[in-house]
Amino acid sequence: MNILLWHVHGSWTTAFVHGKHRYLVPVTPDRGPWGLGRARTYPWPDSATEVTPQHLRTADVDLVVLQRPEEIDLAAEWLGRRPGRDLPAIYVEHNTPKDGDVPNSRHPLADRDDLLVVHVTAFNQLFWDTGTTRTTVVDHGIVAPAASYTGELDRLAVVVNEPVRRWRVTGTDLLPRFAEIAPLDVFGLGVAGLAEHLGLPPDRLTSHDDVPQHRMHAELARRRAYLHLCRWTSLGLSLVEAMAIGMPVVALAATEAVMAVPSDAGALDTRTDALLSAAARFVADPQAARAAGERARVAARDRYGLDRFLTDWDRLLEEEVCASR
Repeated sequence: MNILLWHVHGSWTTAFVHGKHRYLVPVTPDRGPWGLGRARTYPWPDSATEVTPQHLRTADVDLVVLQRPEEIDLAAEWLGRRPGRDLPAIYVEHNTPKDGDVPNSRHPLADRDDLLVVHVTAFNQLFWDTGTTRTTVVDHGIVAPAASYTGELDRLAVVVNEPVRRWRVTGTDLLPRFAEIAPLDVFGLGVAGLAEHLGLPPDRLTSHDDVPQHRMHAELARRRAYLHLCRWTSLGLSLVEAMAIGMPVVALAATEAVMAVPSDAGALDTRTDALLSAAARFVADPQAARAAGERARVAARDRYGLDRFLTDWDRLLEEEVCASR
């Protein structure tokens, strides 16, 4: 099957293009948001092929995977064919509602009969109102990290993008309390200068800005435990990757994290004091941390393994294409 999709979310796309199909990934000279092309920091197979907008007009495309509302018109312009009408289309919703009255948030593709919305978590499906548009869920999948947990450093790890701008959404305001338990290492985009923003001395929080994924995984594996303090998100794949490495997790019991993290794989609670106690316990007891991390590793690889993810997607893709024909 020839599948057109844009490179939008690195970890999700990396897992998706490991399937058995041919993946056409738009590329533009500026490699901007509408033409990023192949990943440069993720391992992608050769079946993911860059294609220019000019070549899409005559390209053999069996199905379009959309991830942003604007891609519907853009795909029609570049292909000369309308997604959902002239060829099958699936819209992947990666995000939770961001604005307005969240329980009543209307999805931008609500009440359509020309495509299927696929949510990456059941939490997403629950909170979006899609009206009469068909929806389903295909849980996330990951390419298992090569790194293995050692936990040799009595430090806590966090992966978050733009923690200053997003602040309470990502639980950034909670970090100083955990920095009292152990030094923090914060990885991600836009994390430089975070200690100063939080009023923390450099020895309590170290920023690691835009580290390549394989190096980040290797560094995460050396930290004692993983902190996931997001109040509102779909499901950060860095959380699942940390679990797959074998890290014990200290996480807010909010969003899809309550489904992803088993109770014996770390600590899951809405009470900050309980999470602080759990973090302190793991810092003080490396054996307990390793035991919880092993349970996290098994859970992550069972539920979010690449084989399950690709099997679910293959079944769905074939059903949609066959139904269209």
